[in-house]
Amino acid sequence: MAGFTTRPEILGRFGVVTSTHWIASAVGMKILEAGGNAFDAAVAMGLVLQVVEPHLNGPGGDLPALLYSKRHGRVDVLCAQGPTPAGATIAHYTGQGLSVIPGDGLLATVIPGAWDGWMLMLRDYGRLPLRDVLEPAIYYAEQGHPVLPRVSATIAGLLDFFRSEWPTSYATWAPQGTAPAPWSNVTNPVLAETWRRILAESEAKQGREAQIDAARDAFYRGFIAEKIGNYLDKAEVMDASGNRHKAVLTTDDLAGYSAHIERPVTYDYHDWTVAKAGPWTQGPVFLQTLALLKTIDLSSMEPNGAYFTHHIVEAMKLAFADREVYYGDPDFAQIPLETLLSDAYNTERRTLITAKASLDLRPGVIDGFSTQRAQTLDLLNRLSATDQAVYEPTMAHLSEKRGDTVHIDVIDHEGNMVSVTPSGGWLQSSPTIPGLGFCLNSRAQMFWLEPGLPTSLEPGKRPRTTLTPSLALYEGQPRLVFGTPGGDQQDQWQLAFFLRHVHHGLNLQEAIDAPLFHSTHFPSSFYPRSREPGMIMAETSFGAGVLDSLRARGHRITEAEPWTVGRLTAAARMPDGLLKAAATPRLMQAYAIGR
Repeated sequence: MAGFTTRPEILGRFGVVTSTHWIASAVGMKILEAGGNAFDAAVAMGLVLQVVEPHLNGPGGDLPALLYSKRHGRVDVLCAQGPTPAGATIAHYTGQGLSVIPGDGLLATVIPGAWDGWMLMLRDYGRLPLRDVLEPAIYYAEQGHPVLPRVSATIAGLLDFFRSEWPTSYATWAPQGTAPAPWSNVTNPVLAETWRRILAESEAKQGREAQIDAARDAFYRGFIAEKIGNYLDKAEVMDASGNRHKAVLTTDDLAGYSAHIERPVTYDYHDWTVAKAGPWTQGPVFLQTLALLKTIDLSSMEPNGAYFTHHIVEAMKLAFADREVYYGDPDFAQIPLETLLSDAYNTERRTLITAKASLDLRPGVIDGFSTQRAQTLDLLNRLSATDQAVYEPTMAHLSEKRGDTVHIDVIDHEGNMVSVTPSGGWLQSSPTIPGLGFCLNSRAQMFWLEPGLPTSLEPGKRPRTTLTPSLALYEGQPRLVFGTPGGDQQDQWQLAFFLRHVHHGLNLQEAIDAPLFHSTHFPSSFYPRSREPGMIMAETSFGAGVLDSLRARGHRITEAEPWTVGRLTAAARMPDGLLKAAATPRLMQAYAIGR
């Protein structure tokens, strides 16, 4: 594990794995040692994380992944972000008296994509049978694992609510009538039995691929879909709006879903090429910020200094403002991504970065999008600036009741690479579904209930997720995978890590350990969609002088204790085949393992 004073990276030649939980990391290395490749290891790790970090992800969640397959010789994006159900119309939601989609409950649910995404990765990129990658998760669900204090605190904080409003969750997470004590052994036997039944049904088929496809069918067109449908037909539950609502998700929605592979969006930055998922994620924000910073001499700036931090924050404000106006599901809206990443556009936008912090939300002007821009700004200006914590992300700050995310990086000795950020289906998202042991997601809260925008609610549309894993090539060769949990902050923390590594030569562990910061200047993607103009959250390990210098430039500063912002992990493959990995010491959960 990366410790507070540890600077060396983990080294290996057989394989390296990182994740946001030590058990998952150990499972990943075991899978590699058993003959699996990076994709097999990632799937096994992802399924285990659903058990050991249920407050951060679950089987009913979603994921994007960046994959480099040595056999295919290319970088792919795996999209397992489920779209909205057929009944998810603006008229239906506003007819419930809503102006914003709640951050939990059944109205916030989209089609769960995680299971199909993991199975697609396993079938088309891995080589082990389903049993090999699923058995570790079954073991920890059935036999138990030492529950994290943050899981215990999350359940304790919701215990009365679960008891009165979500009794199926109460039965799952407080079977003895109280929250589990930190580090006590916690099981989820119902989930274990769900997975055992999937294995039994799949192994009735002949052949590895047929068995994996049968496992997909069991979830979306078989007994799991049936149990979800039976529950949702009758359930009407309390959510963050303060009222009870029924779901719009049906078995027909589940039956028509499948994860898919698409091409990444890339940007060349000095000798690097960074690959991200498309504008249905916030990933292009990372690329656009690189475009804004490309001609700024970051290498001459102190990597933990005010000047470096100021320039990154001001560039991010511009890129995230464009996210609000222009990003969304490209299957439903025209997304001017080529313009947003172009030199001409960003050269003009760069002139807005001055020595003083901006307090304004300043999306760029693109021909043909003036009405969309004005409509979005009008909508955002109706949101009042607030100090209220956003509903999902970022440890918010270190709240025990907010959902969050997990992350996995794997590189094997063959050169296969995975960066994947699963999320959703947190134990606090919605009630546990009887007989399954997991709940559904709350990703629909990303949509606006105002028509005509790229992120307006529509049936069959992907929410603009904050999940954003990264893969970077150096001089054309796949070199680095990295990522982090943290909602809107994911690309902000990753950007600081990447720029310190690229411009200042910090190794992976040093770049992760450096003081972290993020802006809450732009609207949150999560209920209640608040923003704090000019605000930066920064660890006090920057030092009082740096923080005071940022204040002098006009930034508002929220000070965070050292080692409390960000949960980065990363892995790299050098030209000679040496593998490197690093994991954050923050919150003492993430591990990097290699040999």
